[in-house]
Amino acid sequence: MATGRTHRPATRSRGIPEATVARLPLYLRALTALSERSVPTVSSEELAAAAGVNSAKLRKDFSYLGSYGTRGVGYDVEYLVYQISRELGLTQDWPVVIVGIGNLGAALANYGGFASRGFRVAALIDADPAMAGKPVAGMPVQHTDDLEKIIRENGVSIGVIATPAGAAQQVSERLIAAGVTSILNFAPTVLSVPDGVDVRKVDLSIELQILAFHEQRKAGEDSAAAPAVGAVTAAAVADAAARPASGARKPGPEGDVPAVMPA
Repeated sequence: MATGRTHRPATRSRGIPEATVARLPLYLRALTALSERSVPTVSSEELAAAAGVNSAKLRKDFSYLGSYGTRGVGYDVEYLVYQISRELGLTQDWPVVIVGIGNLGAALANYGGFASRGFRVAALIDADPAMAGKPVAGMPVQHTDDLEKIIRENGVSIGVIATPAGAAQQVSERLIAAGVTSILNFAPTVLSVPDGVDVRKVDLSIELQILAFHEQRKAGEDSAAAPAVGAVTAAAVADAAARPASGARKPGPEGDVPAVMPA
């Protein structure tokens, strides 16, 4: 089986847009769920809804893969799973190292989804000498002194950084110098890397802050709407109080209509 050090995905050479590449994992997740339920085919509309995109965009994305489906039948689920997995490079073994085995790093090490998606955690690495040799997710933690040796012996090209922010840049430089060309960064800092190195940043606090913004905005809209309702009610009461008795009417802009509609 090929390793991550001997093969690079073909998406760039085939001219697949980055936005399409970013959606391929969404399609794969939806297709995998269908496959597990033994669903043989799926329409573009059904798959688009499951992936959270519109069907026109999905069909455009699949056209880059050379997959157009069959009119009246849809897409073959198993073939699409294979096709997208191959395009993403998931039909081979990708050894990964996780650096920083604190709470987050340990949680990542215990995540069972890596292996089922083609990623093999080859090593867990931490700078704390007290962590060396301790088992996490069934693997002994190794010290950062051995980082370069570990990467070389396991043919690692993908590194996961789960260290504190202050250590992340130095760790990334060591990973890159040892041959890592792709980094998944969980540290709350921006890494400076040379050309040819891909970095994907995952910052949970930023995602929560974005949600907080939307919650504040919704709360603001609710509070702004409340006085408006109150003002209408007050105006209606005042108008009703000023209205002549016995159902008198007064002209409005559209002619002779009630000034205040009866409740």
